[in-house]
Amino acid sequence: MTIAILPGSYCGAAPVPASVWTSWNLDPVLLGVMLLMWLVVRRHPTGTAAMLVLSVAFVSPLCAISVGLFSARVVHHVLLVAVAAPLLAAAIPRRGGHVGVHFAISTFILWLWHLPAGYDLALSDMGVYWIMQVTLLASAVLFWRAVLSAGPSAQAMMWTLAGLIQMGMLGAILTFAPAPLYAAHAVAPLAWGFDPLTDQQLGGLIMWVPGMVPYAAMIGLQARRGWQMAERA
Repeated sequence: MTIAILPGSYCGAAPVPASVWTSWNLDPVLLGVMLLMWLVVRRHPTGTAAMLVLSVAFVSPLCAISVGLFSARVVHHVLLVAVAAPLLAAAIPRRGGHVGVHFAISTFILWLWHLPAGYDLALSDMGVYWIMQVTLLASAVLFWRAVLSAGPSAQAMMWTLAGLIQMGMLGAILTFAPAPLYAAHAVAPLAWGFDPLTDQQLGGLIMWVPGMVPYAAMIGLQARRGWQMAERA
């Protein structure tokens, strides 16, 4: 049993709880692209970890659930920009650009795709959907690559903190919005026991709290490395 959704949504129709574990996405084009990506990054330990995270986002039932539930879509986006992206960035053997520039670009793209008009369009058109996914992941990879290239510096920690703050701000806006914002999730949450506003609030909380954890972890790692360098000096 499936729930009717906007035509063109990737991962098919939103599943109901009883059918969720049969909702794996085995799109051969997606699997082929992910295999090519793995061949490129497999030599670095974080590269394989990144591909496992992307598999959870795009191949596991999470992909289908995120068609129906906004909260699942938030988990999907957090996995892309705050988990897979830094792992991929660590596997890329090149220096990044200016951290502030990439922070501005990645933040703009993340907020742009959470505006209701852009978000609903992405879930109704597969071409726009993939533009959303690619731009979110690519901009986040470039941001994290710039952070890692900057080393344990005050600049890197400042912009990582800025990333944490903007993620929390977006989550707070979604949590405290007085009404549902996204037409794409107007019906499907009901089958999961949520009304659309509760689903949106849960998504905001996920972005607000767990979504900030990777940024906090990076700040802690940078501070630890800085102290170790100071001790050696």
